[in-house]
Amino acid sequence: MQKHHTSIRVRYAETDQMGVVYHGNYAQFFEIGRTEWLRSLGVTYKYMEKTGIMLPVISLSCSFKKSALYDDELTITTILKKTPSVKIEFDYEITNQHNELISTGNTVLAFINKKTKKPMRCPDYILDKLAILKNESTT
Repeated sequence: MQKHHTSIRVRYAETDQMGVVYHGNYAQFFEIGRTEWLRSLGVTYKYMEKTGIMLPVISLSCSFKKSALYDDELTITTILKKTPSVKIEFDYEITNQHNELISTGNTVLAFINKKTKKPMRCPDYILDKLAILKNESTT
């Protein structure tokens, strides 16, 4: 499905005493990836919240393959697994500047109505944008 690439550079504050990225930072890297994935569609979290939609993470997994180090340039590849409904699911691959696989991961998020705090379907404006992209890729 829809795939997006985001580049970041590892900051000193994201590493431990050995110069290795602290494992807890990978959840933030995944967030950067999906935020930029949404932005590439023309949608922001800010807009979603303004229109009454929250998108909390309900599941997160990460598998570490190789250490990411201070000052590495990382590429976060964010992949939409399937057309979203009440949930939206992403896979992630993080590689370094040598194209070595650093980690893989997965998150599942739920669309939540901000007022009622109840699950809701994916907004049409996201589904419409995904449909346009799907049509463009098949032509």
